[in-house]
Amino acid sequence: MSLATVLTRAKVGVNAPAVTVEVHLSNGLPGLSMVGLPETVVRESKDRVRSALLNSGFEFPARRITVNLAPADLPKDGGRFDLAIAIGILAASGQLPDEELLGIEFYGELALSGEIRPVIGLLPAAIQCAKAKRKAVIPTANLPDAKIVPNLQLLNPDSLPALVAHLLGQQALPFDTGSSESTEPNKIASLKDMADIKGQFQAKRALEVAAAGGHNLLMFGPPGTGKTMLATRLPGILPDMSDDEALQAAAVRSVAGQDLNPATWRQRAFRSPHHTASAVALVGGGSNPKPGEVSLAHLGVLFLDELPEFDRKVLEVLREPLESGEIVISRAAQQMTFPANFQLIAAMNPCPCGYAGHPQMECKCTEAQIVRYRQKISGPLLDRFDMHLEVPAVPLSDLQVKRSEEPSAEIKERVIAARRRAVGRSGMANQNLQGDALEQACRLSHAEREMLDQSLQKLGMSARAYHRVLRVARTLADLQGQESIQVPHLLEALSLRMLDRRSLLPEVK
Repeated sequence: MSLATVLTRAKVGVNAPAVTVEVHLSNGLPGLSMVGLPETVVRESKDRVRSALLNSGFEFPARRITVNLAPADLPKDGGRFDLAIAIGILAASGQLPDEELLGIEFYGELALSGEIRPVIGLLPAAIQCAKAKRKAVIPTANLPDAKIVPNLQLLNPDSLPALVAHLLGQQALPFDTGSSESTEPNKIASLKDMADIKGQFQAKRALEVAAAGGHNLLMFGPPGTGKTMLATRLPGILPDMSDDEALQAAAVRSVAGQDLNPATWRQRAFRSPHHTASAVALVGGGSNPKPGEVSLAHLGVLFLDELPEFDRKVLEVLREPLESGEIVISRAAQQMTFPANFQLIAAMNPCPCGYAGHPQMECKCTEAQIVRYRQKISGPLLDRFDMHLEVPAVPLSDLQVKRSEEPSAEIKERVIAARRRAVGRSGMANQNLQGDALEQACRLSHAEREMLDQSLQKLGMSARAYHRVLRVARTLADLQGQESIQVPHLLEALSLRMLDRRSLLPEVK
């Protein structure tokens, strides 16, 4: 009897739990049985592995073969275990020495010819493999993704015979440790610049505040005023991601089956789903749960244009990830948690036709239509926006004036300085302040608190809105380099919540 053990990893959401492939050869009727909670695709691997071994010139043992995928209670899906199973059979049958498998993890789906095919969601496994200080054997097509993981030795054979020849010392393959370009901040890709936008100074100011504190922003105004242009410029003024943050965001894209571009993988994501998107498309799910738009926007921006046109039930699913920073998808067999710490930017018209309150265009909507249109956004969801800003129509004279607008690079410097103050004080961006950390960072004097209390009572704001006003005021103080929140900061924070002041909404002409 012979026994071999091979290391690999499963894919469970953005996690990659370790899986040990145990192969046991014993006397009895020839056959291959697989245990350890394999799904259909994994069970079918016995036929792929058998043909791959025979077509690659290896012997398939005419004995009873038992393959155990441990731990047994972990569901296993996909073809990523094919290579580990094939290597285990070769080792158990004496065609490979056991000692050559120590400290190596194997990933890859096998073609019937013995070619090693790529697998989806390899990056989380590569990250965990590096943390375990092991080497990884991966398909050649997955090399660009895995190369971004620092301190990971990679072997990327294109076929099973090439891998076995390497392990036997017959024809060594070079280990790849990644290139320096893959871990440096992007220098090639360019982002849209704020200097392209003429006028809209208050909107630019709100975007700067949103970037500095990580705040959610809702813009409303007639069509053609630049709401979408403003939103697309936000990534260009956000602070650069750290190495760990960039790997987290890249891992989500890898699990979703997206290829990583070496020139852009470190940039913050900007996701803009169409208003016909379903709840599953937005938050993720399906029979084999995959991340949705909120997870693909992790540590980046989720932009919802024409916000009231989204189905109300779809919008309501955003409430939980906006508070918790993650989304939990429950199925009968298992639960999957995907990260969803995103910055929500939304845009809407003031009415169905878009011209309520426009200085020149006449609104053709009835008051009842406008009320129904605005009520598509629930109060609890509206509360989760830190700022509500009107983006008015830009006069033609402003568009024709030639003047140099402030570029994104200059705004980004102020944003980074303010974010550095916030992190140095509380260890986090102001948007994430909770409980005692919020109280300590946003201490108010008696006069300031009394002024804020009176304002909140007049506006009828909720407790959640009160805390969001404090966070925005804290960010405004950080942008000015102030240690404490002052009255002007509170007044500006209140002015950036226009939808809490119903009397200031555009009325029907």
